[in-house]
Formats: sequence, C-alpha cells, structure tokens
Amino acid sequence: MDDVAKDLTAGTVGGAAQLVVGHPFDTIKVKLQSQPSPPPGQPPRYAGAIDAVRQTLAAEGPRGLYKGMGAPLATVAAFNAVLFTVRGQMEAVLRSDPGAPLSVAQQVVAGAGAGAGAGFAVSFLACPTELIKCRLQAQSVLATAAPAPAAAAAAATVAAAPAAAAAVKYGGPIDVAKHVLRSEGGTRGLFKGLFPTLAREVPGNAIMFGTYEATKQLIAGGHDTSLLGRGSLIMAGGLAGASFWGLVYPTDVVKSVLQVDDHKSPKYKGSMDAVRKILAADGVKGLYKGFGPAKARSVPANAACFLAYEVTRSALG
Repeated sequence: MDDVAKDLTAGTVGGAAQLVVGHPFDTIKVKLQSQPSPPPGQPPRYAGAIDAVRQTLAAEGPRGLYKGMGAPLATVAAFNAVLFTVRGQMEAVLRSDPGAPLSVAQQVVAGAGAGAGAGFAVSFLACPTELIKCRLQAQSVLATAAPAPAAAAAAATVAAAPAAAAAVKYGGPIDVAKHVLRSEGGTRGLFKGLFPTLAREVPGNAIMFGTYEATKQLIAGGHDTSLLGRGSLIMAGGLAGASFWGLVYPTDVVKSVLQVDDHKSPKYKGSMDAVRKILAADGVKGLYKGFGPAKARSVPANAACFLAYEVTRSALG
C-alpha cells in the first residue's frame, strides 16, 4: 500500500471517529444557531446548550442527538481522505530526503498548507453535506418557531406562513436532497452557503493542522514526534480542534442560517445580509450562538480524529 492509500485509509478512520464522538454536540450547536429570535418579551426556544439537550432528549430521545448524521457519514471518507492525503503529500514535498524528519517550521508549513489547500477542496463536499445535515437537525426548531394561535386574526395567520413553510418535515438525507433538487434550483440549491463554508474551512483547517503539528513538536521537544504516546496525541488533537473555532465561528453561524432559510420566503439575501440582520437582531453575541457546544465538541471529536488517524497510519506502516 503506497502512502496516498495509507493516508486515505487512515483519514477515513479518523473522520468516522470524529463524527461518532462529535455529532451530538454538533446537533445542539445547529439547534441554537437556527432558532429564530423570540418576539419582544418572550424567552427563546432554548435557554442554552443544556436546555437544548434536555428538550431534545424529552421530545426525540437519544436518537434526536444523532439526527442528520447519515449525510456526513456517507461522505466522511472523501472529506477526511482529502484533508489527510494533501497533508501527507505536502510533507513529502518538504522533506529533503525520503523518510527524513521535518523541522518544526516545516511541520507547521505542511499542516497549515494542507489545511488551506484541502480546506478549499473539501468545502465543495462539505457544503451540500452540511446543508442536508442542518436541515434535519433544525427542522424541529423551525417547526415550532413562533406558531400563530388558533384564535389569531387572519393577518397573524398570513404572517406566520413563512415559518410554516420553512418547517418542512424531511424523512431523511435522501428526502432533503430530493426536495432541494426539485424545489430549490436543482444542484445549485445544494450549494447554498458555499461562501461562508469556504470562509470557515480554509483558515480553520490551516489553523488546526498548524496547531496540531506545533503542539506535537512542543511535547516531543524536537522535530521527531514518532515516539509520542496516545495521551500526547489526544492532547495535541484536542488543542488543534479547539483552535479551529476561535477565528472562524461566525462564518459557521452564517452558513447554518442560510442553509436552513426558507427558499420561498427567504429571510436573508446572502452572507453579508445575514451578518447585518443577525447583528441588528442579537448584536455580536448572535454571531456566536451555539459557540459553547462547538467548543465542547471540538476537543474530544478532534482528539478522537487525530488519534484514530495516527494509530491507523502507524499500523499500516
């Protein structure tokens, strides 16, 4: 098995581990991001992450925390294979001799370059995958968003129509894809939110891979990290995951609100319009809805991802 095939295999295993560990946190993040601002004087649907977990478990059971996992699971192989394969190839380019260890600076360059280059590539996989995932995760929030009372006037009923239209009930990932392709502009509809996805993946992955390599070098006390134990790899992966969201989180909020926006009566005209309206409605904190679950997810999920990758890659020789 050549190096590319090894990176493909190890990247797939790492991605699966990341998804299984992190998806419940991601579900709560998307629910918090997509819940509409409440009317004046009314509380939001979810008071916070813990309340979102409690309500989700009460209404949907533990399976509710894993809604939408089918779409990313189906593409996790391609997604992480691209990331880790590009990283492996960049390391090979930077080595002076085959098998020679890289310096700290070279490791960081390889990690950051792979993150940026692969981040661009995987955005085109991530965007439709995450649109499907977010629709499934958020539909219970949208279904109960600002319902009109039964005795309300006709005007109130008409005003509530966009919310009802947005509350499409999907049977699963294939159902979402069929609906988008049929009713939202064909293939183009699956790439709604591509710009904020690019704005998240390119710098976010550059920071994450750079942090991972730099942390391994720091723990090892030099450029040779081959002897690091699993505990050290978990620590490096966890720190790398935490670093991902520090700069790019608002782009993820914008991506999510665009992807769950109603196609027939859209609230947002595009990314910049979404930013303006979020700031007007909720201030800067609106761009950080769900930040707690995202950070809580990033540490264990990425620790699992990098550990699974390293262990698998080492086992393949």
